[in-house]
Amino acid sequence: MNIHLSLIFFILQSQEEDPMISGLILSFGYFLAALFLLFFAFRFIEGVYVDFFAKKPLFTHFYLRLKSLNEKERDVLKRQFSFYNKLSRKHQRYFQHRVCRFIDRVEFIGGEDLEIDEEKRILIAATATMLTFGYRNYHINRLNKVIIYSDEYYSNLNKTYHKGEFNPGHRAIVFSWKDFKEGYEIEEDNLNLGIHEFVHAIHISYLGTKSRNDVSAHIFINGLEKIKNLLETNESYESKMKTAGYFRDYAFTNQFELIAVLVENFIETPSVFKVEFPEVYNEIRQMLNFDFAGY
Repeated sequence: MNIHLSLIFFILQSQEEDPMISGLILSFGYFLAALFLLFFAFRFIEGVYVDFFAKKPLFTHFYLRLKSLNEKERDVLKRQFSFYNKLSRKHQRYFQHRVCRFIDRVEFIGGEDLEIDEEKRILIAATATMLTFGYRNYHINRLNKVIIYSDEYYSNLNKTYHKGEFNPGHRAIVFSWKDFKEGYEIEEDNLNLGIHEFVHAIHISYLGTKSRNDVSAHIFINGLEKIKNLLETNESYESKMKTAGYFRDYAFTNQFELIAVLVENFIETPSVFKVEFPEVYNEIRQMLNFDFAGY
């Protein structure tokens, strides 16, 4: 506290004794004020743009310095993550950067002494990156660790075995590696554990966000409301979704499971989804801001 007071007295004294320092401080104040005004003006303009025009951020990708995966890590993406291969070269560079940032921010823990290797980090980070690739703010706020077991694991909390879950209290997502991998080995069965659990993490994170202060959260929550309204006001449409055999029954357990299953189908079989249920497909596409990779 004494250091801070001494600094303030020094600045005030300098202002009295040296007009140049006074001018620099004043100029710095004007600069900060201008930055704040620009920031709030941008937020206002983007809010209007999202609400009344394009329903997406004014821009998605802006990086001062791009991080890159090494050759071995890129090879994992190319061989095992088909979504990456659908992207343009420019978007692949952005995708690599975001995978790196996810790995930097999130702690990976091996359950029961499972080894955490390159493949596990890359494929799990790539799943999160894929689902948030349409957002400018791509960090999942309520997630800071990923716990991986070799197979189904026993939960002492509810005394049953799990393949995967998102635990917001512990800010952790948990996977059975066996079941996570199976989600990518058969790419058109609309069953993907990684996608399912990460959608839960994104959903819950955005529910805890002041959506007006985060355009990605605003777009996501707005899409949820539109889908909910569609099903509540059109019983025949909901009945068609339930009886078509395209969505598994688990989707209709609650709103959280519904959106997780819808996104699984959207990612894995977009062509079928678009033909069978174009209204819901378009809402998912908009709420994820997927205007790339053929979606």
